[in-house]
Amino acid sequence: MRKINKIVALGLSVLALSCSSDDNAIDKLFENTTRGAILRTVEITSGTFNVFDESSEFIVTLEEQDTQGGGLLESVDVLVTFIDNNEADGTDFSKDEVMLTTLEASAFSEGPFGLPRATYSISLEEVKNAVGLSTGQFFGGDRFNFRFVLNLTDGRSFSFADAAGTVQSGSFFRSPFRYGVDIKCVPTAPVPGDYELTIEDSFGDGWDGAFITVTIDGVSTDYTIEDGSVGEFTITVPPGTTSLTFTYTPGSFEDEHSYVLIAPTGETAAADGPGPTPGEIVLNICNG
Repeated sequence: MRKINKIVALGLSVLALSCSSDDNAIDKLFENTTRGAILRTVEITSGTFNVFDESSEFIVTLEEQDTQGGGLLESVDVLVTFIDNNEADGTDFSKDEVMLTTLEASAFSEGPFGLPRATYSISLEEVKNAVGLSTGQFFGGDRFNFRFVLNLTDGRSFSFADAAGTVQSGSFFRSPFRYGVDIKCVPTAPVPGDYELTIEDSFGDGWDGAFITVTIDGVSTDYTIEDGSVGEFTITVPPGTTSLTFTYTPGSFEDEHSYVLIAPTGETAAADGPGPTPGEIVLNICNG
């Protein structure tokens, strides 16, 4: 019995020493750890500019979170870069990053979780003037990259380069600090003719419940593949059509799904996947 008691006592001593050592190690770790802050993406209401409509807007709602529940928020700087992706004209109109505005803490209001929220919006006309572009110097396929810098009252600032991948694109934080906004040629009226839709499943077992809905003047048709790897469809849009929408509805195993839509003009009007974005598909038809 004494031998057992000695063994138990020795074990408890080792455990206590181990816990004490671990506690010290953890304390040292946290002594050298600082906590930052994030700008969480609540919603992107509009993420595309229309070359045919300079009043089209980029609209994003952000929520600031820090160790004091928003108490450290001082301001948010908004900057933008223009990327010219068109080589046909032989001139590169790309623009270096410029400051657009500063959102002071007073521009934020308390959101449903008690954290500061603000919605930022800017039109294509406003941003092209800010970077010094003229109409005709940008076209479908070009892009504006918006970058946000979060400034805290303790003098620290955080932006894209300070955030790990899990913070930028993770489902919990969703804090990329920057957003690429493409310029597309979104027709102001439906372009008539035959659209060629190709949908693919990389595993070869159909689209797993996903489908694309095409609505022409209020009449909807769903396109999918029940089995196999590829489905090809011709969608005819008659002359005089006043309303045309394409919508993607996800199913299971989204990383297997992709699609390409060719416009009657021969251009790629839309392409997405693996894992296409749910909702309305914004068409890009520059020669319609």
